Amino acid sequence: MRRGWGVDARGRSAWRRGWLPAALALLVGVLLTGHALLPNRIGRLGSLLETFLPWLGAAVPVLLLPALLRRSVAALLALALPVTAWLGLFGAALLPGDPGDGSDGGITVVQHNVSDTNPDPAGTAGALARVRADLVGIQELTAPAMSAYAAVLGRDYPYRSVHGTVGLWSRHPLLDDRPLDIRPAGFGPDWNRGLRATARMPGGDVAVYVAHLPSVRFGLPDGFGTARRDESAGLLARAIDAEPLATVILLGDLNSTVHDRGLAPVRELLPSTAPAFPFSWPAALPVARIDQVMARSVTVADLWTLPATGSDHLPIAARLGR
Repeated sequence: MRRGWGVDARGRSAWRRGWLPAALALLVGVLLTGHALLPNRIGRLGSLLETFLPWLGAAVPVLLLPALLRRSVAALLALALPVTAWLGLFGAALLPGDPGDGSDGGITVVQHNVSDTNPDPAGTAGALARVRADLVGIQELTAPAMSAYAAVLGRDYPYRSVHGTVGLWSRHPLLDDRPLDIRPAGFGPDWNRGLRATARMPGGDVAVYVAHLPSVRFGLPDGFGTARRDESAGLLARAIDAEPLATVILLGDLNSTVHDRGLAPVRELLPSTAPAFPFSWPAALPVARIDQVMARSVTVADLWTLPATGSDHLPIAARLGR
């Protein structure tokens, strides 16, 4: 029989029992703090871990229960490592933010993969327009749905750029818009999922990129199949690196989370991005945010999800400021 937090029936003190939950807690803490050191050579396990990195925090309450049941001081102290690491990575996302209404002179943007099987493109376009953003970036546009998006968004967004399956709607003039070639090797000329345009904003010209990186797959023998996505991210980074305008905004379904090393070439060039929260995919039960707003020379001050549309992604909106 346990004797409170003292010696148990087997003569073990609170410091000497509960080593298994203590070891597991330390392992979780090490993965959180050292995830970048996990090699990607075997099944791209590093990218897989980083995609779902916030969920490692769920191990804390799971391990807290046996630590308390076993009255283990060692396990409780070990839990301090994952708690501290998780808060360091994601704690800022728990603080309340103010989306704002545009009155502060900042830029409001919306990013949404609308899904090429969306049954209600007009309703989706209306939901995006209600945000009253300055810029709206869209992926998975289809020819049959294009007229619905053009009709609804065109009421408030007189300027647009559409190339392939990606589009940009703007309240401000768009200049020098062109397709952006981010095709991995072996992809045909009909795969066009990137564009670049100059938005003539009240505060100055802004280079706006809209991109949809290749999807990833999980299975044998490749494991977490991110090679084509990573190659496309490298091409996107190369274009951004050559961008002459100082201010850059990227709106995209990058099929990558902010911590995924596959996005590192882009993240290094566009250092301002929101934390991993809130999640945007899948819309029915979001477990990760693979839709991103990233920027250079302006700060992503806040990011939030919008109500579900007919897509398998949730739309996201963000406020950017100097």
